Amino acid sequence: MSEHNHHHNHEHKHRKQVINRLARIEGHVRAIKNMATEGRECSDILLQLAAVRKAIDSTAKVVFADHMETCLVDAVHQGNEEKVLQDLKKALENFIR
Repeated sequence: MSEHNHHHNHEHKHRKQVINRLARIEGHVRAIKNMATEGRECSDILLQLAAVRKAIDSTAKVVFADHMETCLVDAVHQGNEEKVLQDLKKALENFIR
């Protein structure tokens, strides 16, 4: 996890959706692990890994949308946009390598 484990004081609109997507991804990864354990075709496993990567990317888009709709808007109201923008840039740097 990140070095500063702080909680936001506002509700993220899409939190439930993000949690549901992550649960689906978790199940999908478990299924891929079982495929590997059973010695399934590498091409099948790669196909499933690609699907998980796509699911992770689309979940990240939802998280970023949440961040912009709630965190950035709150920051503007509280006058601390600079810090929130820095955090967003750092998050993007970590996510898109």
